[in-house]
Amino acid sequence: MVEYSRKRENMAYTDLNYLRNVTGGEPEIIREMIELFISQIPEFSENLNNYLAEKKYLELGKEAHKAKSSVLVVGMEQLGKDLKTLQLLTLDGKGEETYADYVKEFDKQCNAAVEELKLELEKL
Repeated sequence: MVEYSRKRENMAYTDLNYLRNVTGGEPEIIREMIELFISQIPEFSENLNNYLAEKKYLELGKEAHKAKSSVLVVGMEQLGKDLKTLQLLTLDGKGEETYADYVKEFDKQCNAAVEELKLELEKL
C-alpha cells in the first residue's frame, strides 16, 4: 500500500476534479454525489470488517469491489487501487495476512475523507 500525502485544494484525502468534470461543475449534482459517498461509507466499513472477522474472504473481495467505485468518484485513486488489490488477493486466496491492513487503511482514509467532504459541502 502507498502512504497518502496529497495536498490539493487543502484537501488531503479527496480530489473533486473528476467529479467536477463529469458533472460539468453543477453544484447540486456534486452535492448529491458527496452525500451519497458519505452515506455509503458506514455500510462499506461495517461489511468489510464483518467479512474480515468472519473470514468470508470472497465476500470481502466483493465488498472491496463495490467500495472501489465510490472512492474513485471522490478522487481517492490510491485507495481505489488498494481496494482492487484486496479484491484480487481474495479471489486468488493469497495474502490473507494483509487483508486486515487493507480494511484498516480503508477505515482510516474514508473516515478522514468524510470529514473533509463535510467541510466541502458547506462551500457548495
